[in-house]
Amino acid sequence: QVVLLESGGGLVQAGGSLRLSCTASGRTLSSYSMAWFRQAPGKEREFVGFISTGGGNTDYADSVKGRFTISRDNAKNTVSLQMNSLKSEDTAVYYCAARIGYGIGWRRKENYNYWGQGTQVTVSS
Repeated sequence: QVVLLESGGGLVQAGGSLRLSCTASGRTLSSYSMAWFRQAPGKEREFVGFISTGGGNTDYADSVKGRFTISRDNAKNTVSLQMNSLKSEDTAVYYCAARIGYGIGWRRKENYNYWGQGTQVTVSS
């Protein structure tokens, strides 16, 4: 069982930055691919970014590419999402997710085994 806990959300002005962290307990994260998703009110939960087990491969949604960076520190059992140049449309609850191993379909939320409780990010314009 992997328990994920997000932190770092908050209120920020448009153009600002936030860094989200996801800390795992129960298991080491080194065997898990990790991703960030987000869900705005009234919308589906959507893919934001992905990082492979060793951190060598990443992928981003087009809407955040060039502004967001996902990273991981397996020694500290954490995954981070650095968010720069934030826009009002980035406002959402952000979730980290873990899946066993590494395979195709990392953009699909159905392929993730474990989820955090989410952290709110609000960007004011």
